[in-house]
Amino acid sequence: MSSSQCFENPPSIVSSACGAGTVEEIGGLKTYFSGTHDSSRAILLIADALGYETPNLRKLADKVAAAGFLVVVPDFFYGNPFSLDYSQIDREAWLKAHGTEKGYEDAKVVIAALRSKGVSSIGAAGFCWGGVVVTRLARSDDIQAAVVLHPGRISDDEINEVKTPIAILGAEIDNSSPPERLKHFGKILSAKLESDSYVKIFPGVAHGWSTIYNVEDEAAVKSAEEAHGDMLNWFTKYVK
Repeated sequence: MSSSQCFENPPSIVSSACGAGTVEEIGGLKTYFSGTHDSSRAILLIADALGYETPNLRKLADKVAAAGFLVVVPDFFYGNPFSLDYSQIDREAWLKAHGTEKGYEDAKVVIAALRSKGVSSIGAAGFCWGGVVVTRLARSDDIQAAVVLHPGRISDDEINEVKTPIAILGAEIDNSSPPERLKHFGKILSAKLESDSYVKIFPGVAHGWSTIYNVEDEAAVKSAEEAHGDMLNWFTKYVK
C-alpha cells in the first residue's frame, strides 16, 4: 500500500456479516472461512489495507471455495484496517504498526495451522499490501502456488528469490507497481528454470481493480472477474 490509489473505489460497506462463510480463529487470528473444512487443498487470501471484511474480497473467497478449496482470509491487521477516510489517517504510522514482515510471519503461522489440520497443498493470493506478503511466501516451500494482484512495492531481490509458481496480475494505471516494473519482474522470473510464472497487465484499470471496484460498473466487474478467473486457473493447475 503506497498511494491514495488504494482507496479511490472503497467499498460502501465493510461488515463482518457479509459472505456465505463464517468467521473463526486460526493461527491466533480472526479469519473468514469459506468452503469445506475437510479439504486437503487450501487457498490463503491476504487482503489489501482495507482488511478482511471487504465485501468483494469475501465474494471472491466464496467463488474460490465453490471450486473445491478451503479458503481462509485472516485479519492480519488485528481489527485495525486502514481507515476509509484517507485524509484522517497517518499512513506512515499505520504502515509501521502493520508492516509486511509482520504479515509474513503471521501468514506462516496460519499456514502451519492449516497443515496441522490435514491440508497438504496451499496456494496464496495477495492484493496490494497482501501481494508483498505473498511474494515473500513464494520464496519458500510454504506454498505451492502464488498469485499477486496489483501489489505494493516489491524489490528485484524478492523476485529473484521466488521458488514457487507465481502469477502477477497488474493494472495499466498503477503508481505502486507500474506495468513497466511488473514486466521487468516477468523477465527476471522467466530466466528462472525452477518455477513457472507469468505477468499479465490489465488495460484500462487502476490499482486495486480486482477487489475494490464498483459492482454497478459493468466494465469494472468484467475486468475484476477476468482476474479472478486467471487466479483460480493458476490455483487449479498447481494446488492439487
